Order: sequence, then C-alpha cells, then structure tokens
Amino acid sequence: MRAHQIATRFILIEPSHAGNVGAVARAMKVMGFADLVLVRPRWADVLQRPEALERASGAADVLAATRVLDSLDEALSGITHLCATAMTARDFGPPTLAPREHLSAWVRALEAGPPGAWAAAGIAFLFGPERYGLSNADVYRCHASLRIPTAPGYGSLNLAAAVQLIAYEWRLALGGFEAGVQEPFAPPPHHATEAPADAAAIAATLAHWQEALVALEYLDPAAPKKLLPRLNQLLNRAQPTQAEIHILRGVARAALRLAARAKG
Repeated sequence: MRAHQIATRFILIEPSHAGNVGAVARAMKVMGFADLVLVRPRWADVLQRPEALERASGAADVLAATRVLDSLDEALSGITHLCATAMTARDFGPPTLAPREHLSAWVRALEAGPPGAWAAAGIAFLFGPERYGLSNADVYRCHASLRIPTAPGYGSLNLAAAVQLIAYEWRLALGGFEAGVQEPFAPPPHHATEAPADAAAIAATLAHWQEALVALEYLDPAAPKKLLPRLNQLLNRAQPTQAEIHILRGVARAALRLAARAKG
C-alpha cells in the first residue's frame, strides 16, 4: 500500500514546558510529519531553550521550522478538518471518537470523493496546555474530538506521548510506510468539484455572522448561550465551499446594512 500525502499540522495551544515541545518535534518526525505550530507558548524563546533542543534529538529541523503564533485563527489557514484531543466530551461540541475509527473513516471519505477535495484537504490536530487541556471554545471549533482509550481512573497523558499516539494513528490511516519510502497517493478519477473552505474561512464567517446577529438583536452578546458553537458545528458538518462562504458572508453584509438603516 502506498502512503497518502495530505497536509498535516500539529498545533500546541499554550505549551508550558520547552522539553515537551522538543519531544513533540521528535514524535512528529518519527511518523514523517513536520508542520508544528505553537500558539502563545509560555516561553518566547521556547524553540531555542536547551530542554527543547535536547529532547528534539534528531528532529532539530522540525523544531527550526516551527512557527510561533499569537492566535489559533492564524494557525488554521489551509486546514479543512480540525481535530481536538480531549479526554472528556463537551456539551454542544463535536462527536468524541477513537482516533483509529475517525481517521480511517475520514481517509476513506476522501478517497471516495472528488480530486478537488483531496488536493485541498488539510488536517490539524489540536492539543491544549499540559495542565488544563483544551478550552471548550477551542473544542467547539473542531470537526471531531479524539479520545485516546486509556485505563479507567487515570487518563492523563504526557503531551509528547499524546502527540506520538495521534501521529501514529494518522500515519496508520494514511497507509503507513513501505520499505521506509513515502510515495504520493493518486486518488481515483472523479468529476472535479470545488473543495471545502478551510477552517480560517469558517472562523471568519462565524465572526461576520455574530456581528450581523447582534445588529439584528437576535444574539445577545451578554448571554450568547450556545448559539455560536452550534452554528460552528453546523458549518463543519455542511463543509461549505469557498463560493458558499462568499454567499453566507454576503447575507451577513446585507443584514448589517438593513440593521444600520433601521437604526438610522
């Protein structure tokens, strides 16, 4: 079996231990991945700290290419499928699934789909701070929440260990390696179609709709309840194309214009 090629990103939210960052780089490289993003790490110089360099152990190139960003939004460009890693399910959040079950199903869906969707596919795995895990807000943005099966009563995993397990499961879903060589995957022929919009476009659309719904007095910003997480999950399920995103944002613009006239 040939290994598939899909843009793959690992995102660490607010990592606090430089050694863990280095160990994550090593875990990724062992499985053939190299796109690592840190969002608001504890240490500004985390990539140069001795603990990170020591624990990278042969993955200095992954560490050197790692990007440090101020927000999750910046990390989502090109990502069409976002997976949280969380040990407990969240109300109003995405479905909680075992990694092997979900990742193999997603690859099968891509193989059965059009080449436009395959070529534009990008997946990201989101990991939270070592002590607290992911916030509800970050989990709500995801298409799926991956839960690594652990012994009852003790589900705490080291960050690098969790990344290693997810990276292994994802590599397995992609077909693994054959004789240590990763070959490009040629999807079966299909009729071309437009690929889904990425997660950054979904986030921008939600922000635009939030502004419009507040202007229409449909959404009370002081008591938003779970409207936005539910809309986020609706868009994740719908997988709108970029053209459809333009339509949705056009509706938001029209609503804002009408609201401004009514108040003028």
